[in-house]
Amino acid sequence: MPPLRSTSGCDAAQRLTAKITHIVPTSSSTDPVTTDVELASTARKVGAGFAVALACLAVVGVVSYLSVVRLNENAAWVAHTQEVITRLESILAAATDSETAERGYVITGDESYLEPYRQSATLVDEQARRLLGLTADNPAQTQRLNSMVPLVTERLAILRAIIELRKSQGFAAAQSEILSGKGKQFHDRIRRLIDEMKGAETALLSEREQRVKRSSAVARGVIIGGGLLGCGLVGFALVAIRRDFAGRALAEQALRDAKNQLEVRVQQRTAQLAKAAEANARLASIIEFSDDAVASKDLDGVITSWNPGAERLFGYSSQEAVGKPMSMLMPPERSSEEPTILGRIARGETTDHFETVRVRKDGARIDVSITISPIRDGRGLIVGASTIARDITERRVAQSKVQAQLARLNLLQHITRAIGERQDIQSIFQVVIRTLEEHLPVDFCCICLYEPAENCVIVTSVGMHSEALARELAMTRQARIEIDQNGLSHCVRGRLVYEPDISCIPFPFAQRLAGGALRAMVAAPLLVESRVFGVLIAARQQSHSFSSGECEFLRQVSEHVALAAHQAHLYSALQQAYDDLRQTQKAVMQQERLLALGQMASGIAHDINNAISPVALYTESLLEREPDLSPRARSHLETIQRAIDDVAQTVARMREFYRQSEPQSTLLPVDMNALVRQIVDLTRARWSDMAQRRGIAIEVQTELASDLPTIMGADNEIREALTNLIFNAVDAMPNGGPLTLRTRVAQDEAARSQESATCGFVQIEVIDAGIGMDENTRGRCLEPFFTTKGERGTGLGLAMVYGTVQRHSANIEIESAVGKGTTMRLSFPIPTTPAATAEMWVSAGAVTPLRVLVVDDDPLVLESLRETLTADGHGVTTADGGQAGIDTFLTARAQGNPFPVVITDLGMPYVDGRTVSSAIKTAAPETIVLLLTGWGQRLVAEGDIPPHVDHVLSKPPKLRALREALAHCLDVRAS
Repeated sequence: MPPLRSTSGCDAAQRLTAKITHIVPTSSSTDPVTTDVELASTARKVGAGFAVALACLAVVGVVSYLSVVRLNENAAWVAHTQEVITRLESILAAATDSETAERGYVITGDESYLEPYRQSATLVDEQARRLLGLTADNPAQTQRLNSMVPLVTERLAILRAIIELRKSQGFAAAQSEILSGKGKQFHDRIRRLIDEMKGAETALLSEREQRVKRSSAVARGVIIGGGLLGCGLVGFALVAIRRDFAGRALAEQALRDAKNQLEVRVQQRTAQLAKAAEANARLASIIEFSDDAVASKDLDGVITSWNPGAERLFGYSSQEAVGKPMSMLMPPERSSEEPTILGRIARGETTDHFETVRVRKDGARIDVSITISPIRDGRGLIVGASTIARDITERRVAQSKVQAQLARLNLLQHITRAIGERQDIQSIFQVVIRTLEEHLPVDFCCICLYEPAENCVIVTSVGMHSEALARELAMTRQARIEIDQNGLSHCVRGRLVYEPDISCIPFPFAQRLAGGALRAMVAAPLLVESRVFGVLIAARQQSHSFSSGECEFLRQVSEHVALAAHQAHLYSALQQAYDDLRQTQKAVMQQERLLALGQMASGIAHDINNAISPVALYTESLLEREPDLSPRARSHLETIQRAIDDVAQTVARMREFYRQSEPQSTLLPVDMNALVRQIVDLTRARWSDMAQRRGIAIEVQTELASDLPTIMGADNEIREALTNLIFNAVDAMPNGGPLTLRTRVAQDEAARSQESATCGFVQIEVIDAGIGMDENTRGRCLEPFFTTKGERGTGLGLAMVYGTVQRHSANIEIESAVGKGTTMRLSFPIPTTPAATAEMWVSAGAVTPLRVLVVDDDPLVLESLRETLTADGHGVTTADGGQAGIDTFLTARAQGNPFPVVITDLGMPYVDGRTVSSAIKTAAPETIVLLLTGWGQRLVAEGDIPPHVDHVLSKPPKLRALREALAHCLDVRAS
């Protein structure tokens, strides 16, 4: 506007006034003073008018500036709202891309699909942080955002868990987790919250747009009003000037300015039209050369445009399509789609892309993806719709192939997992065949083993659904199939064979399958280490029915089956080898245990015998020299003596577990009835007192046969064996009950007819009513170290019983059943000839009193030997070690009072019994040296008696044996 372009309205008025003053003729009739006054008044009026106009313009400028500021603020808020919406959509897109990446990775296993997922977490964090700043002034939006961000984070965590599940457990586990729908629930909640926030922002956007409109209206009113007012004032001034002055120059200048502005506007508009024409031409070119079909239609569904892509896709030319209804492309069953689409377009709704089916000109159906958008005219009214269609047939085929491949991979995984859980070859074959019949599927399936020597395959496994057809084809289990020059000959050489139509193959095997209405056949070799050991045969009734993917699948299945069968064979061989190794190891361990036991027995025999030697000597001495003992005391001492003998014999026999037993000592007559009565008394504390302490009652019953013959044996060994049997019976009756000991005579007619040394057996039975034994326990109970008592048992009791039975040439029988108790039966042979009586032992007065030196490192043994020998009338001197004994002997000899008898221990520290005997024999060869040791029987059995020892006595020493040894040595020396 011209007034805005003036630098100063008052100055212009003054200049105009000055010019007018110069123009006015000086010869006017008006008074110069009046003229000056009028001119001054006009100048004041013009100046006042321009001043008011400038004030109005200033007001308009201020209001305009404030309106522009307000508009900028509102525009900033609009941009703010749009940025919030954009970032919300970015978060939603990131979550969607993450889910798409996760689905792609789960399906393919390719980690390159996970790149969008890895970027999503960073993008979500960045967008959430920016949104928190953008929505800080809106508590409601901030609350929604705080609810949404954890959901997005949780959704990403679920996706990460599914990805890890896919990595660790495979596709099936990941697919199961996806199908649970948990992720979709989170995604729906995220989308719902984002939609709520977008809705709120959209409402704010509408509100702010309304504010912008109101601000614009106010600014427009102020500007228009101020402009009108300014124009009025300027007009008034111009009228005044026109009335007073000639304002042509100003009008011409204004006209020139307007012309210049118009020319500028025309140039700008021309440039805009050129750009629009260029854009239209570019858009037309894009549509013209697009591979997609692009067409438009009016609201009645009549085609109005048709690009070359549509011609290629649907087969109609532009002339054939334009003017025709779009419904001509739709199949009859989808005829309702077009009215629905047109209705939505007419209402202004946007139709997202969707996939459907259309019909080409030649009648072929094609799968297409379609996007439909409304077309508006210059007034914004919807006048039609544009359609973009893309052929997705190849994509559908590819998706179908991928789905089929995934299904086969899943089936292969199922088969692999199923056969991996089995170690039996037949079970492996059956699960594979059953799975192929049900899920591939096939009409006939079997597995044959290849026999190279006989040039045939033998049917090993046939599917359950194939059994009827197998009987018809004579291909039941164990059926032999000769290998001719058809597919089988190639298959057993390691090649997969596919016959799409076996009806045309003249070979016998193919004709056999064709006789069962089978047309397509696949034979896959079972190959391990370049060796074919079997063939997997699958057949269908329809020819050409196996795809290349299914053939490859059967090849992979055959590889897995071959590997599983080979592993099953290896497992069986390994199991057998392991069993053999375990038996060998068990035998070796048994020998090691027995050796350890023997070594332990040898190590502790000396200490045990030293400990019981004083008790044995004192007990025997009391029984012999105290005639005034009460019957009760004598009975107790005899029981102690028998127990000491049993302990000594037990220690001596412990080494028999690892060493051949030495010849037994002279067997003596044994009264089994008397022995049973002794055992009942000896074990009373175990079956009576200890049982009662546990709150149970065990009733011991004896059934002893009258006139029971004696047997030949070692009473202490038999006593120990029966004691072990009674202890085992007590342990087997945790709830108490009867325990029976029975003796009887059993005849052996077979032995009698063969004139055997025995004429029958004395049997003793230990019968309990306990828990009994199963067959496995009964078969192993006599093994050393086998026990069912846990830490309470050693596993040696019954083994020692068995050793006693063997040494007596007896038999042991075990009758037992779980819950019905156990009967242990020992059968000792009855000799046909009377046993030789034992020699009478030497009495106390049969040996002349002597001076005796006793050498031992155990003070109790020394004291007991001293008192016992002193009681027999001998003069006894003791020494508490090997060196002390040698010194005492040499000192006495030097004093002319030598010791004719020396009794020395073998195992002593520093100087042992061998050194002592050697030193004494070297100094006085005529001296009698008796070696007293816990290893006495072992030394005698192994022939390891020291060369300077006259006689070896075992600990604990018997008074009778000691006297006999002294008498024997004196007789030998006298002779």
